[in-house]
Amino acid sequence: MPLSDDQPHTRTRLPVDEQPSVPATLRQSRPLRTLLTVLVVVTLLVVAISIANRGKPGTGSGGGSSADHAAPSAASGAGPAPSGDQPVGTTVNGIASGFPHSDQGAQSAAANYAVAIGSPDMFRTDSRHTIIATIADPGAAGALQSRLDQGFGGDTAARYGLDAQGHAPKGLTFVSRTIPAGTKSTGYNDGDAKVEVWCTGLTGLAGERSVQPVTANWFTLALSLHWTGSDWKLTDFTSRQGPAPMPGDQQAATAEEITGAVQQFGGFRYAR
Repeated sequence: MPLSDDQPHTRTRLPVDEQPSVPATLRQSRPLRTLLTVLVVVTLLVVAISIANRGKPGTGSGGGSSADHAAPSAASGAGPAPSGDQPVGTTVNGIASGFPHSDQGAQSAAANYAVAIGSPDMFRTDSRHTIIATIADPGAAGALQSRLDQGFGGDTAARYGLDAQGHAPKGLTFVSRTIPAGTKSTGYNDGDAKVEVWCTGLTGLAGERSVQPVTANWFTLALSLHWTGSDWKLTDFTSRQGPAPMPGDQQAATAEEITGAVQQFGGFRYAR
């Protein structure tokens, strides 16, 4: 018989162990939903990272090398990154040759020619003429040789403590080494190129009795090159000081250490 609204209602509480339990399907659905949420978040993160890295050097999926990607521009604040072709494998009179007919090939030639111009062989007449004949465009070789004979012979050699043949006094080692820190193309077409090479140089006499200790300096060489049909050759160059970084707080090496370093550490062939 149904109870009327006036009749009192009775509520019964069962013991805890007799209360109806939450269905198992409800208990299992909550961890499952949590796991699915985590997987979705991880998937979204992976996709976002892939999109962010797309196009960065060395992260492409096309199998190309990092040299195939564009280097960061100077406007980004990072400056040009190291890039370019491998160094050439051929030499003439110890100087790299056979550079590619490209902007990078011209920059590589300029870096190697800067090293040759800054070598101690430039202070000896016979080896200087060999270097000029190797790196100079035939149409400019005569003018370059005359200019460099004046620049490296006579008074210049004497100023570094060398004799008329460009040799150091007995017991001393003459140091003249140019180390490119970077190159920059300032003009290029199929026939001609202009390249600036930022360099540091070491010059002086190494030895216990030296009155011309080896010092470092920074300078920039601006080289003009011409494509001869088979290689880039030098037609002209100028030099200016700097830019020089702040000198570090380092103790200068002894004369013996400098002599050993010059004799034990060889130079490089360079590529852009």
